[in-house]
Amino acid sequence: MVSAPATFQTGFPIRPDRLVEARTPDDVREAVAYAAGHGLRLTAHATGHGLPGAVEGGVLVVTSGLDSVTVDPAARTATIGAGATWGAVTAAAAPHGLAPLNGSSPSVGAVSYTLGGGLGILARQFGYAADQVRALEVVTADGALRRVTPEREPELFWGLRGGGRRLGVVTSLEIGLVAVERLYGGAIAFDGERAAEVTARYLEWTRTVPETLTSSLCALPYPDLPQVPEEVRGRYVVSVRVAFTGDAAEGERLVAPLRAIGPALEDSFREMPYAESPTIHNDPPFPHAYYGEGLMLRELDAARAARVLELTGHGAPMMNVVQLTHLGGAMAGRPEPASAVPHRDAGFLLGLISVLDTTDVPAVRALYGEVSGILGPLVQGRAVNFCFGGGDRTAGFHEPETAKRLAGLVSQYDPAGLFGGLTRAESSRAGVSRGGRAASRWPAGGPWPAPP
Repeated sequence: MVSAPATFQTGFPIRPDRLVEARTPDDVREAVAYAAGHGLRLTAHATGHGLPGAVEGGVLVVTSGLDSVTVDPAARTATIGAGATWGAVTAAAAPHGLAPLNGSSPSVGAVSYTLGGGLGILARQFGYAADQVRALEVVTADGALRRVTPEREPELFWGLRGGGRRLGVVTSLEIGLVAVERLYGGAIAFDGERAAEVTARYLEWTRTVPETLTSSLCALPYPDLPQVPEEVRGRYVVSVRVAFTGDAAEGERLVAPLRAIGPALEDSFREMPYAESPTIHNDPPFPHAYYGEGLMLRELDAARAARVLELTGHGAPMMNVVQLTHLGGAMAGRPEPASAVPHRDAGFLLGLISVLDTTDVPAVRALYGEVSGILGPLVQGRAVNFCFGGGDRTAGFHEPETAKRLAGLVSQYDPAGLFGGLTRAESSRAGVSRGGRAASRWPAGGPWPAPP
């Protein structure tokens, strides 16, 4: 075992047998060849925000050194390395009046985020980040560095966008940028004692807003610490975050119903340069230990939402952050070329993040099971980008037909299970043939279809 570099996610041990800090695509190729030659699994990560879980043994490729960002303002594209963060991509695009379809945190790895689909702050207007991918460079299990486009290897191009990390190590992406230089946005926060009322009003409000507005509701207990703003310190707070690409006057009109809810603890709605968009969510910048779940919902009613907040709020056995993101708009479209991004007809994403400092994963999973029970048939499946520590869950990420198609791609491009699958030795013990899998690894139950 070797020591790995520090990651943003500190809740799971990272103890590979071999560590490769890649500086070039050839470094990745050499790591893949070594892992394949020794029958070892290979895991790749850049920033470590969304680690699927512990890394015990095998080969770990750290791609944070592949952090180049090149913008072509005439073509409105950017070519980004596997280690580039959204903060770096946004900063490079902003001088040209352009923006990527980034998420809320500037320190998240842009490539891994996009491969999982990429639900960003402008998603209702422009769709998923994966929809903006023009080309990928990826090292597959045979050690080849491939340039994948809709014209060259269209099936692999389909699967890499939304199919997770089972098909290879992507070393760079070419993505489209959008012409957004400024936006109107921010957050309005209310006392958590009014959580049920605020959530009901929010759900009603989402039925009235245009596709040019993307929003989310967040409920969390703020710690009683000096570095936390005094107005929310030690309080349970429910806030609504907004990003709108129209003008400020129209933005003011659109958020007026939120302000009408009543006295706010904080109101930061304003016009801003797009480069300041991370201030809308103010995601924590420091590493910490957490576990998460992302449930794609057909719809959500106020009564079920109130029960979820009651279960996960101040009385919960651990600190939980609940985020409800309004979907629809361009996400519900079927872009060409098509991709493996699933659950496009979902109306909301319910994200749950639990801090592991004072609890353990089994306790958190038990709580999440209760949440799933409340939501019942509203759950369509899981969102791969929001299942932090999600390596212990394998069902629900894709619809059955998509999962079957992805399984065929894995059999073609990674028959030995090099990328996150079973090693050859494990496959033999489990009775799984090359390209197959042990049925016991796919749990029955849950409010989503199990993969075929």
